[in-house]
Parts: sequence; structure tokens; C-alpha cells
Amino acid sequence: MPKDSDQPSNGDDDKQTDPKETRAKETSAEEKSEDPEALVQKRMRRNTPSPHRITPQSSPPMCVSVEELMETAKGVTNMALAHEIVLNGNFQMKPPEPAEGSLEKRVKDIMHKAFWDSLEAQMNQDPPLYDHAIKLVGEIKETLLSFLLPTQGRLRGQIEEALDLSLIQQQAENGALDIGRVAQFIIGMMGAFCAPCRDEDVKKLHDITDTVPLLKAIFSVLDKMKIDMANFAVRSIRPQLLQHSVEYERKKFQEFLDKQPNALDFTRKWLEDSAHKLRSRQEQSDVAGAGAAAGPSSSLQPLTVHNHAYLCLLKWDHDASPFPETLLMDQVRFQEMQVELDQLTTVASVLLIIYNSAGEAISGLPGLMDHLKSTVRVLLSERHTPSFNAEEAFATIGERMCVELEECLSKHAFSPFSCDRQSALKGQIAAVKCPDNPILKLIDSRIQTYLMAFLEYSPHRSPVAMPGGLAPISKELEDLAVRLGRLVNFNKLVYSPFYQDLLQDILGDEGSTTTVET
Repeated sequence: MPKDSDQPSNGDDDKQTDPKETRAKETSAEEKSEDPEALVQKRMRRNTPSPHRITPQSSPPMCVSVEELMETAKGVTNMALAHEIVLNGNFQMKPPEPAEGSLEKRVKDIMHKAFWDSLEAQMNQDPPLYDHAIKLVGEIKETLLSFLLPTQGRLRGQIEEALDLSLIQQQAENGALDIGRVAQFIIGMMGAFCAPCRDEDVKKLHDITDTVPLLKAIFSVLDKMKIDMANFAVRSIRPQLLQHSVEYERKKFQEFLDKQPNALDFTRKWLEDSAHKLRSRQEQSDVAGAGAAAGPSSSLQPLTVHNHAYLCLLKWDHDASPFPETLLMDQVRFQEMQVELDQLTTVASVLLIIYNSAGEAISGLPGLMDHLKSTVRVLLSERHTPSFNAEEAFATIGERMCVELEECLSKHAFSPFSCDRQSALKGQIAAVKCPDNPILKLIDSRIQTYLMAFLEYSPHRSPVAMPGGLAPISKELEDLAVRLGRLVNFNKLVYSPFYQDLLQDILGDEGSTTTVET
């Protein structure tokens, strides 16, 4: 029988939208359904420099054997799987399912149908031919034995005795094989081993009387039980991984770096770009304050450069720039936060415009802000999809907001929203779709300030205050900041020795006294 379901896998923007953001979201959805090994290999290929891509200076090429490459790939795969289990509390293995209508799906269906049709034909012969059926019983036996713990010797003996293939073969040759009795023993063992959520699936097996459909259903339930066992193993090892994950990932990455000395080239460029942007901003600030009594500009601190570099990943061009090697396993998470942050920025901008336009009449009305926010989020929910039309969406938002405000003002006996004010409000909302919109840029700047303060926060400092204009999205922004902070802190713990060396080299004397760990 084909065994393609035996291997578990892991398992998370407009007609005028940014196509890069669209591809980022599509990539995120695709990668969630892939197994860890395929996912890591795809990301490695995607971040491998091509002859047409400008890449940072790298170390001289190093000759390695195929065996070394395979060993390195296996180590990276194991590191990626451990990393996913540690950071994703909801991590679960899921069976691979080919896309509906795909060539893989059609080939799989044809192969399976041919296999079961062939078995059906053998069983319908007179006398029945049990050769293939006995091989399937052997596979079922091995699967049942794989569920046992080393201490379960009695159950192992029962399975070995009841599913003795040589005895079953002799019974088949002599016409004395009771395949139904064998099947009932198998179902009984499955009921003893399965998780409670599979009890109903196992119970249904008793209702199937024909041999071939029964074997087919048994394999289907066993595949689910394998996934259940794998997820149980994941839950069991998570506490141990949490204790040793930092040392384990650092060790595995060092092994990878020993075989690939240029494995930090993109990380170096990422940190260099961050330092360059901060220096440029500092120079502009010095020029702006030249007329005042401005002292000498302060030197860049490694921690500031490092935290700013993480924020740059929330505006990353994933098609044009390779992702830093030390964060490659978290690229999908940063892509998801990038899409979420883009939506929050737009929502906050629209709500700021609405409350400034309507004035004090609607300020403080209970439930209104949440209602308007949910309405805008629904209308922007497909922003990062190919079918999204920004012009139509923002025009719809403007129309809908005017209706909502008109109803609210009427309900609370305020003066109606005039046509001129409605037209002005619609125009201001429509302008938010432009990246250079001043209100959008203001909200984005305040969000960046908040996230930077959150990354720099320490217990002995005052809690991070929410900047003005961000109250409507404060809950969502705090949740995103917590997830970002957790991701950043874990990444710093794992790769701090590498970051410290890189930042000291980039900043020179500026970075000689401060470490990058928080």
C-alpha cells in the first residue's frame, strides 16, 4: 500500500495592493502546511544568492563533501523543528494533503484506486488470493508495535502471537484463514492504543464487513493515530526543549557556521544597514539643530542598533533582500506581524481622521470606537490578497463611516453631519491608501516609537506608555509587541555571541563596552 501519508508534517496586498505583501502572505500560508525539512530547505534556497543578486562580501568558497552537506542539512532541519516546538505553543503535526485539483492529488488518487482495485480483484478470486492482504497485515502489525513502550512486553507478545505472518500464510494456503478474526483483533488493539478523540473512528470499523473497505478504513485510522502519537511526543519533549533550546540552537548554528563560514553575511548586512540608517537620522538631527546650542552627537549603542534592526524586519522587502540567517526560521512570523501591523496602522489612521472630523460629539460614546474599528477591519480584511481593490475598498469605508456617524449623531440628538463634512471625510479616508499620506506616516512613526520603547523596556524602568492616537488599537498593538518581544529576546539569547562580535566590528569603538543582550 502506498505510504505517502505516513510522513507527518508541521502544523501560523489589492488591485493596487503591494504585490510583494501579497506574495509574502501567500508564502506564509503555503509554508504553514509544509513539513519542517521541506520548509527549511525552501527558505535556504530562497535566501541563497543568485548570480544576478548583489550580495555582501563573503568568505572564500570551501570544498565540502556530499556527506558533510547532508549532515549539515539534517542538523539545520532538527534545529528548525526544535525552534518551532519551543516558540509555537500550538505546534502540531498534520498529515500532508496535496492541493485539491493538483497533479500530485490526481496521481495519488489514481495510485490508491489502482491499489485497492487490485486487492479487491485478488480477494474476489476463487479461492481468494491473500498474498497482498497478508503484506498489509504485516504493515499493520509493525504500526501497532511502534505504538508500544519498551516496558509493554505483554502486549507485544499478544500482537506477535495473533499476527504471526507465517502462521497466517499457512492458514491462507490451507483455506483455513479467518480474515475477519484477524481484523477484529487489530481493531481491538487500535481501540486500546488510540486517543479518546479516535474512539468514534475505531467504533465505526466494527460496522464494516467487506475485507477490502475494512483494510482501507483501518489504514486511514492508523494514519490519524500516528499523527496523534507524534503530537503526544511533541508535548512530552517541549519542557525539556524549553530548558535546553538556547544552548542546542546555538550549538547547531555554530556547527553550521563551521562548515559554511559565510553563513552570517546577510546578518552582517542587516545590522550594517540598521547602523547606517541611525547614523543618517542622527546627522539630519544635528543639521536641524545646528542653529541651536547643539552638543556633539552621541555615539550609537549596540543595543539601539540591534533593536532598530529588528524593527526594520517589520518593513522588510522579502523579494528584494535576503532575510538574515539568524532569523531565517522566524521569517514567516515576521511576515505575519508585518501584514498585521500594516492593517493596524491603516485602521488607526482612519479612526483618527473620523474622530477629528466629528469632533467632541462622538468622543466618549461607549462602544462606538470598537464598532467602527471592527467595521474598518472587516472591510480591509482582504487587503493583502490579489483581488483587493484599494480604490473601491477605501471609498466603501468612507461611505460606511458617514452612515455610521449620521446614525450615531441622530440617535444622541446631535446636529446632523453636513454634506460638506461628509465629502471632506470621504476624501481624507480615501487618501489613507497612499503610503505618503501624512496621517498614515504619523501613526506609523508613533507605532515604531512604541515598539522601540517596548524592546528597550526593562523591569526597573516605567511601563511603556501608549502614544497618542493609538488608543483604538492599543490592545492589538500590545499583543503584537509582546509577541515581537518574546521572539526578539529568544533570538538574542541564542545568537548573542555572534551579534556581539558583528556589532563590535561594525561600530568599532562605539560598540566595545555594551553587550546586545537585554
